[in-house]
Amino acid sequence: MTNRTTQTVELAESIPGVSAYVLALRGELRNGGMERIELLQLGDLTVEVCRGRDSIWALVRRPGKGGLAIRAAFVPDGDMTVRKVAAEPGEALRLEAEGTIGRHVVALRTSEADLHRMQLAVWLTPRAPLLIPFHPRDLYVLDAGDDPTGATGTVEAAQRGVNGGLIYFRCDDPGFDSTLYLQNLTRLNDYYLATHTVPDGAVGGEWPELGYSPPTPPQSGTPPTHPLPPGQTVMLSNPIIVFRDGAGDDELEMARQFLQMLGLAYKALPLPHVDYRDWIDRADRTIADLEHAPQATVRHYGHTYVMPYPDGEYPDVMVQMSVLAALHDYGRWRGEPFPLEDELRRGLPRFYDEELKVVRRYLPNVGDDKDADAVDSWYLYHPMLNMARMALDGDETCRDLLMKSIDYGIRAARHFRYAWPIMYDIRDFSVKTRARNDDRFGQTDVGGIYAQLMLFCYQLTNDQMYLDEARAAIDAAVGMRFNLEYQANLTAWGAAACLRLWRITNEQRYRAQSYVYLASFFHNCELWESEIGHAKHYRNFLGATCLHDSPYMAIYECFDSFTAFEAYLADSGPDLEPAARMLIGEYCKYALDRAWFYYPDALPPEAIAGPPHQSGVINPKLSFPLEDLYGDGQQAGQVGQEIYGCGAAMIFASRAFHHIEDAPFRLFCNLFVRTIERTGDRALTLVLDGGETCHADLSLVRLKRKRLPEATLTSAHGDRLRPHHADNDRIDFRVPASGRLILQWSE
Repeated sequence: MTNRTTQTVELAESIPGVSAYVLALRGELRNGGMERIELLQLGDLTVEVCRGRDSIWALVRRPGKGGLAIRAAFVPDGDMTVRKVAAEPGEALRLEAEGTIGRHVVALRTSEADLHRMQLAVWLTPRAPLLIPFHPRDLYVLDAGDDPTGATGTVEAAQRGVNGGLIYFRCDDPGFDSTLYLQNLTRLNDYYLATHTVPDGAVGGEWPELGYSPPTPPQSGTPPTHPLPPGQTVMLSNPIIVFRDGAGDDELEMARQFLQMLGLAYKALPLPHVDYRDWIDRADRTIADLEHAPQATVRHYGHTYVMPYPDGEYPDVMVQMSVLAALHDYGRWRGEPFPLEDELRRGLPRFYDEELKVVRRYLPNVGDDKDADAVDSWYLYHPMLNMARMALDGDETCRDLLMKSIDYGIRAARHFRYAWPIMYDIRDFSVKTRARNDDRFGQTDVGGIYAQLMLFCYQLTNDQMYLDEARAAIDAAVGMRFNLEYQANLTAWGAAACLRLWRITNEQRYRAQSYVYLASFFHNCELWESEIGHAKHYRNFLGATCLHDSPYMAIYECFDSFTAFEAYLADSGPDLEPAARMLIGEYCKYALDRAWFYYPDALPPEAIAGPPHQSGVINPKLSFPLEDLYGDGQQAGQVGQEIYGCGAAMIFASRAFHHIEDAPFRLFCNLFVRTIERTGDRALTLVLDGGETCHADLSLVRLKRKRLPEATLTSAHGDRLRPHHADNDRIDFRVPASGRLILQWSE
């Protein structure tokens, strides 16, 4: 028998324990057991591609500052023959590894522009029907001596649910600095479909073992058997990794760097196409259903009120104001208000409580099955926000209700010291539910929407108190980092409030704080296109899940975030971080396409959940959106059909379509058009406000009883842009998302 001496491995103090895979990597690196295949340069980084005992590795190092070990391919028994093959265009290296389980192909791409980016693509062609009960993670942090147990650092953000498969972390000692890892989940759909798995929380890990672990079937007495088919090539992994020297040491700089790095990773993603959507027709159908469908409205106290869901819940003030504000915007865009707008406005005062001096959530005759005194923190402020928007447009009813209620809203904010609980009693501020499921935080981003409300009030009155309140609320959120988001639209409004504060005060910290809100928002976006289950019938790319821990995207949060981002970009100017501008523009572009699939008539019946629903019923004949779409492919509409989200069509129509005086067409653009200037009888200049390297869709849409003219579209550099589609009703162009365009047309 051979005697072995067991030596204790000392770990960095921040590491509570390590897996066998960490120790195996440590041993291989310490013993020099890896065989070099290629050495590449990536700016000031070196990339050493090696064959290890059971894996192909890419060892990325910054001399004297540690590095990362990235597992490109894993062969459990180590039986593989590795060879270099001809690289395809854009690739720095391509390998083939023949082994017991099949053939792996590994391709590596690098980019040195600005920040450093590396992308791996890994395919496997199995020899036999292959079950994968486990697969180790693919990223390990190394110290200056190539020891994964010696590096210390912090994971700032990791994948939540089926949101973007990312992890963002800093290595403080030995100072490798910050890394963003983004797994391109879109290209892994074939794996998920073959194995019947979902990448729920697939990117994460425990320091120093991070990155992606392919989801595997649950282990049980009778585990499911869905193998990868033999002879069919499937992509196993496609990570995009961005490296940055000089990691931010406070949340403001970390958030800015996160957006920068995410923007660079985004450019390497295969972006889904988008389609033209007729939001005007959808808005008109929606308004007709609001006016005539018995399930849409109810009468109380001689007034008409909108129901939250068909045959579900009670009318509440948030629902009324959401629909009313959208109706108002659409009527103003159309040039004539809808009669329903005034009808809904007349019923608003019944929500006002003369004793408490505030608008309540419910009408006085709400049923006993509701706690009429319970107020969800954000529910207090969101109706006031819409009242303020309408007051700024001259609505006296909304201004009166807002001014009579705002003092109560300020008292609540001061009482909770700008850190709101989930729910409290409107009579005395006693807390009913303090924290969300993790028991740490309440509604962390309510301060953002409160600040925006205060800034609207400041604009209405010029009272310094409101500006001071906005500052106090934003200042109270400092230190939340990537825990800032509670609900997506509140976070978006918080970003808008920060940028407005920057414009008013000229204090740069508020612009920087807006990046913290944006970083938290995009951390909670589904940065991939799912084909799992029923998701193959709709689109989810760049959709934000409605809550920080929600399994679904919701239409209300979708279009309200869109509205907030319009305000954000309006205040932006040239000093805005370019990646922030790009990501916001892309979110809004994809929202205009993706949101179409919330409507029941856009989905096959089998993709819509049957009864019972959480709230009300679903009537597919009504042009009201479903509340919920799922990236993991569950049936849509499990919560119900959102009448209170029906303003989406009106908001999208009034922002994406532009009237051109005396022209036989409307102009459609799926990015915000910053300016439109008429420069001739049949000529105009447009300025778009998107990302520098992105594209937008611009269409000439024929008006009824008109004929489309001959038209030319030219870039600011004089290049003629040719349409990619034209018919009798529409001419479609694909144009740069940023910059000036000149449109000319004939009679």
